[in-house]
Amino acid sequence: MAVHRLTFPTTEEAIRELRAGDEVTVDGHVIGIRDRTQIRIFDQGVEPPMDLRGAFLLHTAPGVRKLGTDAEGRGRYEKVCIGTTTSARMVRFTEPLGERYGVRAICGKGGFPDEAIEPMRRLGMVYFAIVGGAAALETTQIEEIEEVAWEELMPECLWKFRVKDFGPLTVGIDAHGNSLYHDVQAEANRRLEGILERL
Repeated sequence: MAVHRLTFPTTEEAIRELRAGDEVTVDGHVIGIRDRTQIRIFDQGVEPPMDLRGAFLLHTAPGVRKLGTDAEGRGRYEKVCIGTTTSARMVRFTEPLGERYGVRAICGKGGFPDEAIEPMRRLGMVYFAIVGGAAALETTQIEEIEEVAWEELMPECLWKFRVKDFGPLTVGIDAHGNSLYHDVQAEANRRLEGILERL
């Protein structure tokens, strides 16, 4: 296992340096995204108002407090609690996020099923595992909510967070076809077969 520090947005070359099981700490920007946001982009054909090239996407619908609006009428928000939500139900968006927008990393709760492995390998993407239930810690690692788009989808808007020392995260799926989730499931199935044989 290697230890890395990455600043996002980042490049495909930097992502291909990572291997499943590596530890990563993140600085820079993380984009919060969730089901309704991706449905708007891919099912309804609306282009995202934020640049997703090289991005790290966090599956979240954060708890925030509205502070007011800026000169353009956009909301200004402060963080209250920013955690993750389950990723598996959003796996169908993985390939188009990489192919059309150049997204480099996705992070959420619970991992991705095997159908994400090949698109991530081909497109140079990773899935970061994060400790479940660690929203309080994650929130302290988010320095500021810099931008919010599609506020009418609240809380499933597009969020631009500035982060420092975000993590540590574990590379759950790398850009070389390796998946810790697949490996754990395969080992569990192997052990289950052994248990059943002894019954």
